[in-house]
Amino acid sequence: MLASVRWLRELLPGLTAEASQIAERLTRAGLAVDAVRTFGPEPEQIVVAEVERVEPHPTRAALKLVTVLRDHDNQTKVVCGASNLPDTGGLVLLAPLGARLPGRAEIAAAEIGGVRSSGMLVSESELGLGPDAEGLVILPPGAARAGDWLERALPFSRDAILEIDVTPNRPDALGHIGLARELGALYELPFLLPEAGRPARVSDAPLKDFVTVENQDLERCPHYGAGVVIDVTPGPSPLWLRWRLHSLGIRPINNIVDVTNLVLLEYAQPLHAFDLDQVQARRIAIRRARENEPFTTLDGVERRLDPDDLVICDGNGPTALAGVMGGQHSEIRDSTRQVLIECAHFAPRGIRRTSRRHGLHTESSHRFERGTDPAGIDRVLLRAQTLLSLLGGGCAIKETVHQAATTAGPEAISLRESRLNALLGDEVPFDEAVGALGRLGFRVHAVTPDPGSTSGRRALAHPASWRPDVSLEVDLIEEVARVRGLDRIPTQLPRAVPQHPSTTGKLEREVAEHAVALGLCEVVSFAFVSPGELTLVNAPEASVKLENPLSLDRSVMRTSLLPGLLEALRRSQRRGQRTARLFSLSALFLPPMSGLPSSAARDARPALETDYGALPEERPGFAAVLAGTRPAHLALQAEEFDVWDAKGLALELVERTLARPARVSSAADAPNARHLHPRGAAEVWVDGVRVGQFGPLHPDVIQASELEGSAQVVELDLAAIEALGRTTPKYRPIPRLPAVTRDVSLVLLEELPAGAVQQVILAAAGELCESVDLVADFRGEPVPTGLRSLTFRLVFRDPKSAADPDQARTLTDPEVEEHLLRLIEAARQKFGAILRG
Repeated sequence: MLASVRWLRELLPGLTAEASQIAERLTRAGLAVDAVRTFGPEPEQIVVAEVERVEPHPTRAALKLVTVLRDHDNQTKVVCGASNLPDTGGLVLLAPLGARLPGRAEIAAAEIGGVRSSGMLVSESELGLGPDAEGLVILPPGAARAGDWLERALPFSRDAILEIDVTPNRPDALGHIGLARELGALYELPFLLPEAGRPARVSDAPLKDFVTVENQDLERCPHYGAGVVIDVTPGPSPLWLRWRLHSLGIRPINNIVDVTNLVLLEYAQPLHAFDLDQVQARRIAIRRARENEPFTTLDGVERRLDPDDLVICDGNGPTALAGVMGGQHSEIRDSTRQVLIECAHFAPRGIRRTSRRHGLHTESSHRFERGTDPAGIDRVLLRAQTLLSLLGGGCAIKETVHQAATTAGPEAISLRESRLNALLGDEVPFDEAVGALGRLGFRVHAVTPDPGSTSGRRALAHPASWRPDVSLEVDLIEEVARVRGLDRIPTQLPRAVPQHPSTTGKLEREVAEHAVALGLCEVVSFAFVSPGELTLVNAPEASVKLENPLSLDRSVMRTSLLPGLLEALRRSQRRGQRTARLFSLSALFLPPMSGLPSSAARDARPALETDYGALPEERPGFAAVLAGTRPAHLALQAEEFDVWDAKGLALELVERTLARPARVSSAADAPNARHLHPRGAAEVWVDGVRVGQFGPLHPDVIQASELEGSAQVVELDLAAIEALGRTTPKYRPIPRLPAVTRDVSLVLLEELPAGAVQQVILAAAGELCESVDLVADFRGEPVPTGLRSLTFRLVFRDPKSAADPDQARTLTDPEVEEHLLRLIEAARQKFGAILRG
C-alpha cells in the first residue's frame, strides 16, 4: 500500500509530524512502513514561466525557439520541440540552468542547431510527476504567477510516499481515510470523517428511467449500490488528480476512471464505472456464472467462467467479473456520456477464489478479498457522484439504489480491566484504553465495575463496520496495545531455571564411537513426532506440544528415538535396502520430574524443585535397530538378525562404556517393554541399576509401521549410565595355577529364563567359582516336551591366584564336587531343576 503524507495531512489537519516520524509510529502500531520515498522535484529547481514569444528555429524545422518570462525583466530563451506549446501568455514549467531533474544530470546551456538554449521546458515524465512524456506541463490560467517556484505554486507537486506493508486483517488501512483515522488515534488528534460533498448538478429524475438493479445472490453480494451521472464529458483529469494517482502507482486515464481510482485509494472501497449506454436493456443483475459461460475481461482475454464465479450482468450476459475486473464492452470511452457507478460489498472468500481461479489480482480484488466497509456504500457513492459532477461536468441522479441482505449488527464485546492488564503485563489506565478504542472508531459505553474483579472496571465496545477482524476481547486488547505502542509492553525475559546437564557430552561421543565401531550407521531424525507414533512404541506421553506444528506428523516433541529410526528403516526398505544397522543418539523430552533416575533429577536443588518441575526433562537417549541379514563375515549363510544380536550389541555398548560387566533379565511383563515381543524382551542391568532394554519389535508394531520382516531394537538410558560412572580397569596378572572346568546340564521348564538360573548358580557356587557361562540351550528328544536343557560351564580357581599367586593352591576334585553339589541343589530347590545324565 502506497500512502501520500500530503493527503493524510489534508484528512488530519493537526498532523505535523515528519514523514519519517509518521513511518516510525505506524510501524510501532503494527503497520510496518518498509520505505519512505520522495515524490516530485527538489525545492527551488523548477520555476513557473510565461510564454512571451514563439519563433521558428532557424535551422531545425521540427523545433521552436521559445522566449519565456520568469518575471518582467528576466527573459530566457530555450529550444523546444513539444507539440503542445501554448500561445503567448501560457504558463509552462522551466528547468533553468543549474536545475536538477529526477534521475538526470544538471541542466546546462547547450547549442542546438546553432542556437543557444538556456534551460529546458519540461513534461510530467521529466519531472517524475506523471506518465505523459510527449507534451509540456501547461498550467491553467491564473493557477500561478511567472517566477513562482513549482512547489509554492502547486504544493501537490511534492510529496512523501509511505510504502506500508498492510497485514490481511487490516482492510481499512488500504485507504487513506483508514490511515488518517489510525494516525488520529496514535497521535491523539481529532479525526472527522470528511464530507462526501454535493454534486454541482443534481437531477430528481427517477433512477428506474436509467437502470434497474436485481441482486439474485445476497449471500455472495450482501450489499450492492448503484448511482448514475449523466451528461459527463470524458477528458484529462486536472493536474492534482493525475499527479496524486501517479505518485501512488496508478496510471491516470481520464477523469471518469481516475475518480473511481481516487475514491478507491481514499475509502479502500473499489468502484466500477460502466458506460450506461453499453448496458444492454438498461438492466443490472448480480448472479452466479453458468458452467463454462464465456466472458472477455478488460485485458482482452476470453475466459470460461465457473459456477462459483459471481458476475455482474446486463440484458445480454456478464459485463463484469464481480470484485475482480470489468468486461471489455463496458469500459469507459471518449464517447461516454452516461455513467453507472457500482459500489458493492462482496463476500471476501468468493472473490479470493475467483481471483486465484482466473489468475487475476487487481487493486479491487486485493481489497475485496480482505473485506470492505458495508456501512460506507451510500457515502462512497455520493463521493463518486460529487467528483464526477465537478470534474466531468456531469449531472448526478439524486436517487441511488442500495440492496442489502438482512444481517444482525456486531455484538458488543466486553473489555475487562483485569484481563487487559494481565494480558499486556502492565498497568494500563482504563480511561486511556477506552479513549484509544473510541479514537479508532469503536463505540464504547457502559463503563461499570467488573463483577469478576475486586477493583477493576468493565466496558462494552461495538466493533466498527470497517474492522471485520475485531470480534473478541483479545482483539480489543490488541488494539489498545497498538495505539499505546507495542514498544511500551514491558520486556521481561522468562525466568531461567538452571538445569544441570544429565551428561557431560563426552559420554554421547564415546557411545557413538562404540556404535560405529560395532558396524552401526547414525540416523539424525526430527525431534518432532506425532502422538500416534509415540503410542505405537510404548513411549511416555508427550509433555511438549507445539502450538503451531508444521503438520500433524510433527506436533509434539519426542519421548522416544524409535519413531525416527523406524521411519528411516521404512524408507530404506521401500528403496530396496532390506538390511539396516542404524542408531540414533539425541535428547528425549520427558514429562517434568518423571521420577526416572538421572543426574539432573538428583542434582536439582530443593529451592528450585517447584520451578524445575514445571519444565520437561531433556534426557539423553540411545536407540538402535537391526533388520535384515547379518554381514557375510559373521555368518556362514544368510541369517536374519535375532534377539542374540540385540543382546550382544546392548551388552557390548554398556560394557565398553562402563568397563564393568552387565547382566540381562527377562522383561516379558515389564510395562516399558510392551512394544517388544514378550518372548525376547529383556532389560540390561549394571550394579542393580536398569540402564536399557532390547528385544524383537512386536509384530503389531512391525505391521503398523509398514515394515518388512522382523527388527531388533536396543534402547539405552545414557543419563543412568553416566550416573553409574566408568570403572577404571585394573591390571590383573595371568593366573599361574590351572583352573578346573566343569559342565553342568540342567533340565528345567522351558519358560524359565536362563539368566535367572545363571544368577542362582553363581551365588551358590561360592568364592571358588570364577565364572558361570551358558554354553548350550537344547530342546527336543530326549528332553521331554515343555522342558529344555541348559548347559553351564563353570570355572573354578583359587581366588588368591590373581591377588597373591605365592599363597594360591591348586583345587582338589572333592572341593570342586562339593561346590557342584551345592549349586545343583540350589537350582533344584529354586527352579525344580534336574541334573541331566
